This record gives sequence, C-alpha cells and structure tokens, in this order.
Amino acid sequence: MLILLNHIIPLPYFSHYWYNASMPKKFLNAIPHKFTPDEERLLTKALEFATRAHQGQKRKSGEDYIIHPTAAAIILGKIFPDTKALVAALLHDVPEDTQITLDEIKKEFGEEIAQMIDGVTKLGQVRLRGSKDKFYVENLRKLFIATSKDIRVILVKLADRLHNMQTIAYIPPEKQVKVATETLEMYAPIAARLGIGSWKDELEDLSFKIVYPKEYDQTKLLLESELQKRGTNIKESQKLLEHILRTEGIKFLQVSGRIKRIYSLYNKFKRYHNDLSKIYDIVAFRITAKTTGDCYSALGAIHKHFQPLPGRIKDYIATPKPNGYQSIHTTVFDKDGKTLEIQIRTELMHEEAERGVAAHWFYEEEGKPDSSERVQAEWIKELSAWQDLADNPEEYLESLKIDFFSDRIFVFTPKGDIKDLPAGATVIDFAFAVHSDLGYHMMGAKINGKMASIFDELEQENVIEIIKSKKPVKISRDWLKAAKTHGARNRIRHYLNENDKGIIQRVRELKLKDLSLPRFFRKK
Repeated sequence: MLILLNHIIPLPYFSHYWYNASMPKKFLNAIPHKFTPDEERLLTKALEFATRAHQGQKRKSGEDYIIHPTAAAIILGKIFPDTKALVAALLHDVPEDTQITLDEIKKEFGEEIAQMIDGVTKLGQVRLRGSKDKFYVENLRKLFIATSKDIRVILVKLADRLHNMQTIAYIPPEKQVKVATETLEMYAPIAARLGIGSWKDELEDLSFKIVYPKEYDQTKLLLESELQKRGTNIKESQKLLEHILRTEGIKFLQVSGRIKRIYSLYNKFKRYHNDLSKIYDIVAFRITAKTTGDCYSALGAIHKHFQPLPGRIKDYIATPKPNGYQSIHTTVFDKDGKTLEIQIRTELMHEEAERGVAAHWFYEEEGKPDSSERVQAEWIKELSAWQDLADNPEEYLESLKIDFFSDRIFVFTPKGDIKDLPAGATVIDFAFAVHSDLGYHMMGAKINGKMASIFDELEQENVIEIIKSKKPVKISRDWLKAAKTHGARNRIRHYLNENDKGIIQRVRELKLKDLSLPRFFRKK
C-alpha cells in the first residue's frame, strides 16, 4: 500500500487522469541506450512509483510535477544511462516533496538507490551564497562527502539543476537571479571539473542571460555580427577541409563546425581586453578521425595546405587536460588570410569531452564496471581530505571558489609530471602542490628555463623548476598574499604561526622562572 496525500492507494492501481500507460515506453525511447528486460522493468516501476507519489502536484508552469523528474532522468540518461542512477533521478524529489519516506523507497528499490536519493536531497540543501543558515557550510561539506562516495549523486543533481534552469522562466524574477547566480558560481563549474562539456555550456549560457542580461545581449550581438561577416565562408571552409582529408587519404568520420558559446566568448573577450582579433575560436571546425594515428595524420595534412599560426598548436591527446579532455587544437590561416581553429579527435574522445567522468563508467579499459562500483574524481577526493582544515566558514567557502570552482591550468615539473592548479596560481602554489617540504626550502624558481620570481603568476603548460635551499628558508607574510590555493595558504599560515609568536609565548618557552626577572612578569 502507498500512503499519499492522506489517501491510501493500492500499488497496482492506475488513474488514467494522471498516469498514461504509454509513459514508460516514451521515457525509455528518449534515452539512447539498450536496456535489458530487467532494467526496463525496474525503470518502469520507478516511473510508476514517482508518478503516484507526485499525484496532484503541479509545477509553476502548471504542468504535472512528474514532468520534472522524468525530464531530469532523460537529461541524465543521454550522457549516463546507468539504470540505478536513472531510478534515483526519477525518485529524487519523492522523500522531500511527498509523504513517502526514504525507508519506504529503500524497501521498494534497495539501499544503494536510497543512499543516492539521500545524497541528492542533501545537495538540495546546499547554498553557496546568501544563506542565513548557520549549517550551510556543513551542508556544503556534505555535498562533497556524498559525492566522493558515489559520483552518481552529483550527476543526478546536475541533471536536476539543468532541467530547472531550462524551465526557470516560470519562477519569480528575484528567485531566478538567485538560482542562476548559484548555478553560474557552483553547478556549472562542477560540470566543467567533471568534464561534462555539454552540461557546462548550457548551464553557463542559461545562467548568464539572467544574472548579467546586459552583458549577455551585448555578447550575443557581437557574436551574430561576427558570424554575419563570415557568411558562406564557414561552409566553404568545411568543404575544403573534407576535400583535403580525402585527397591526402586520411580516414575520418566527419567534419563539423562549432560556434563558440556566448558565456565562453564573454569571458574570453574580457580576458583579451575587448580585442576580438585575439579570439581565434569564435568558429571552430571539428574533425572526427577514426583512430589516434589518424588524428596526427590529419594534423599533418592540414599544415601541408594551411599555414599554422605559431604557438597555437595544442596537443591534448599526448597531454590531456586535468578533467580528461583529449583533442588536438591548431589555428591556421585560410586562403583569405583569416584564422581558423581546427580541433581533431576520435569519436571516443568526443564522447568523453561531452560526457566527462560519466563516459569513463562505460569505457573502462578492463570492461564495463559493476553498477555498484563508485566512480571517483581526484579533485573530490582532495576536497574530502582537506575540507576540515579551514579555520572558519568564510575561508572555506573562499577556498572552494578559488581552488575548485575557478578556471584551471595545468603546468609541469621538470620531469614532466602534471600539476592541476587554479588560474592565477603562482610559483608558491606550485611548490607546495609538489610537496610541502619543497615549499619550505624554496629560494627561487625557473619558468620554462628562465629565472623567475616565486611570486610570478603561472600560465598554461609552463614548466617550473624550484631552486632549493639546503636549509628551510624564512617565509614572509608576502608569501601568504601571493598564494592562491588553500593548501599553500594553510602551510604558510602554519609556518607563520610557529615562527611569529608573541613576547609572552617566547618568555614562557624560554622558561623564564630560572631567570632573575621581575615577579609580575612571570604571572599569568
């Protein structure tokens, strides 16, 4: 029996007013994945259960509430069709918004799914800013603890947030700004860190339009104007690339065009001080090759026919980005002297660029993992390790924004090891990221073989060599001002606390009872 809205409803009962027997089939057909008969039965059961639980509830749009969890599950299923995660998506609002308890869900669907739903509920309590709740930082920490146990929790929550953003027009304007700001500052960066490019892009653009409407309109007009100038040149370039690849005997699946997203263009425009001529990837062409070898062959063929722009060749296949992104990027001059950015990758690399950490669930080298296996991201493990070290909630939140929600760069040690750091990080951050002992013994540095200051800001793909002293160096408060990462700041602060003690503490440590000092000086 199911107790719902003060009514007792037999589970096999169907009310045609609020449940359509064709719903399960439509739902399953919307997800591009072949489910087993047992998986289909489980998903159908979950959809029926959720529909009954939300009976009579409406969204702000006037639609039946069941539209939301169903849409969230479809969004999730398109990049990550794990059956239990989809069940959790369908049921994620049931414990919070209906009289059905988590224990009842556990009895019907098992502990693993119930734990995921509980994790999603906790994430719903998290607010990055503007919260008056004294427990909001603790809830924020729970977000990452829950995620580190099962990455599917945050995938469900991201799908939930994406559908809420797609239908945000139906809530009051002041609430729209609050939700969109939180999405821009917290959820979109998390999607980026997990490598889910398609979600990140949509979350950013939807939020940008609400939080900064004036800047959104200006950037949109700028983009439209630039595309109009290029006119038919885009299609011509696409055909030319296809012709070159065929002529050179390169195996490829397709050549497609990609227009830069509005929020991404806005950020790049700001970075280059409103100089549009420095932005080469407003329109980019993507070559999908059959193999990794074909990717490099395609690069050679393109450079044979087009003059490459020096310093604009980036090999993310040999050296993937920290979130796993792989592709070759090159910028070339076309026959009219205009620049073209071309991205070359395999179909699997493209899948991973769109689905990020979710893609790895299905493309493990040793085969598909068991559905109960947890997929983890290194940055979430790191968060769990240091989240209790912050001295106060404000510092913790600021560290989160800088260390984990900001743009990332990756730099190298002289041996070629990769270090993932936030944009704006300095040599000091790098040294402490390698090892705390290296930071405490740092007397200088070289960037790309040239002498540099330890306060210098790092850039993408820098090679940094730390010059060590045999003895620990004296660290000043200037180090604290220059450091950006939580780890570096925490270690510097620890050093300063140990080496910058007040007179009373020094007196006590020197055991001044043995010295002939005035009696009052020894009193507490």
